[in-house]
Amino acid sequence: MSKKPTAKKQEVHTTGHEWDGIEEYNNPLPRWWLWTFYATVIWGVLYTVAYPAWPLINGATPGLLGHSTRADVAAEIAEYAKANEPIEAKLVAADLTAINTDEELANYTANAGRAVFGTWCAQCHGAGAGGNVGYPNLLDNDWLWGGSIEDIHLTVTHGIRNTDDADARYSEMPAFGRDELLESAQIEQVVQYVRQISGQDHDAAAATEGAVVFVDNCASCHMEDGTGDRMQGAPNLTDAIWLYGGDVDTLTETVTNARFGVMPNWNTRLSEAEIRAVAAYVHSLGGGE
Repeated sequence: MSKKPTAKKQEVHTTGHEWDGIEEYNNPLPRWWLWTFYATVIWGVLYTVAYPAWPLINGATPGLLGHSTRADVAAEIAEYAKANEPIEAKLVAADLTAINTDEELANYTANAGRAVFGTWCAQCHGAGAGGNVGYPNLLDNDWLWGGSIEDIHLTVTHGIRNTDDADARYSEMPAFGRDELLESAQIEQVVQYVRQISGQDHDAAAATEGAVVFVDNCASCHMEDGTGDRMQGAPNLTDAIWLYGGDVDTLTETVTNARFGVMPNWNTRLSEAEIRAVAAYVHSLGGGE
């Protein structure tokens, strides 16, 4: 009885590619995978037609549905703004000194003020309001223009030394060295005197001479005892708090070329309710008076 011939197994063809003697079989992809791939291609094309997708010079293709995530955000902002209208009206009408005694206003300003501060103020004063070189620490009691809530509100509203608001707080320290108001020796002497009255290491002989220079040139703003004048934004030079630094080099730079820090007026960017909220928030941080 003869054996039934067996069918010869069909060899899978190769792609013709070869790497170091290893050939690649030409196995077709599964049908389900191919149809899934085609479906995603079709879906992607339809999506780019229906929704904003392709970037252009001045924007992007709007899509047939006209959907806009920016419009969604604007609508959501408008919704929350409308919901906050009653409390904001109450905040604007309230006396500044009474905000922290009203539980509803205190809770609102704690949150709204923190949001305003984080958005507009933290870049200079730090996320925790601890300040940076040239930008005041808002947590202590050393306030150049006063730390009451009324003073803070006025400072935030009109700013400091800007040219955009006629009511901005304004003062300007002379550049005693650059403008040749004092000789270099006198600058060295007055720097040693400032270090003396602030309790730092100093040259006693130079400080004695510097006391005369200080009375003649600096006392009109910083007062004869060096404790400063808040109404002029002149800092107290007798404590250990320095806006730019109290070392010899920094003090010499300050006296020689002066400092002229500028804060913008926020009354053109923030609403009165937002200004009051951030003023109350800053005042509540512990440094306000």
